[in-house]
Amino acid sequence: MQRIVYLESASMIADVRRPSFAHVWEEYPRTSPEQVVDRLAGATIAIINKVPLPAAAVHALPDLKMVAVAATGTNIVDLEACKARGIVVSNIRGYAEHTVPEHVLALILALSRNLFAWRATVQAGGWQQSGQFCLFDHPIRDLHGATLGLIGSGSLGNGVVRLAEAFGMRVLRAERRATATVRPGYTAFAEVLAEADVISLHCPLTPETLGLIGEAELRQMKRSALLINTARGGIVDEPALVRALKEGWIGGAGFDVLSAEPPPAGHPMVDPELLALPNFLLTPHVAWASRPAMQALADQLIANIEAFVAGTPQNRVI
Repeated sequence: MQRIVYLESASMIADVRRPSFAHVWEEYPRTSPEQVVDRLAGATIAIINKVPLPAAAVHALPDLKMVAVAATGTNIVDLEACKARGIVVSNIRGYAEHTVPEHVLALILALSRNLFAWRATVQAGGWQQSGQFCLFDHPIRDLHGATLGLIGSGSLGNGVVRLAEAFGMRVLRAERRATATVRPGYTAFAEVLAEADVISLHCPLTPETLGLIGEAELRQMKRSALLINTARGGIVDEPALVRALKEGWIGGAGFDVLSAEPPPAGHPMVDPELLALPNFLLTPHVAWASRPAMQALADQLIANIEAFVAGTPQNRVI
């Protein structure tokens, strides 16, 4: 009989149905890294989301046969260790193809139209004391005619393209940074950095993408450009971004992810001075979290587990 242990049931709000085969189900709302091995002892199937499953944990769990990741990103799993053990790792795909792109566009619109600066102006009485029907305190930029640079693609990136083109934006898909040959339909990485009015990140966090956007890349961007990250925090050098925003290297940034989540005290991206800037918006990793998207995730999660037990694993990462 399969023993399924769900380590982070509080990480989504959805009706998670039980698999159709005979099994033992155990779940915990939250699990710390130090608790992983003890809680997965004897488990044949582990359901995880953001708690790490390093090689040491994989080696300490001889009964483990499948890791069902309740997310698209799998950087928290040591895939090589799982591969060496023959452990199937499956992830979730396509569930957020509407909700994440909508969040991306919300961040872009709020920053482009300076909505938070305008809100502060009204709160301070600026409109009430203006003497005319409108104000011109803060610049407003249209998306129509602007250029979106897309780094990474997949269903989320393609969803952003669909919405951006509906607003009349020109889209440039960036080629990989270290690639000399540019594929048809793509644009050289450096050229995208230089030309884009908005850059949106949609690549996984891997050794190749860790720190992909650092000081050199931020300085290549337009001084008016916006950087949007709904992918993974480690893709951007966060101290460099803080400097870029405070010193005006770029026009603004909208982030839904950080390198450490939740951010600990002293994390540079939750510095009160930074959060007070009208051209920086930070949301707590919720771009994916509409109720319909979370339910789609939960349904696909159980479908992945059932497919594995039936001998036809799907959405395999390795």
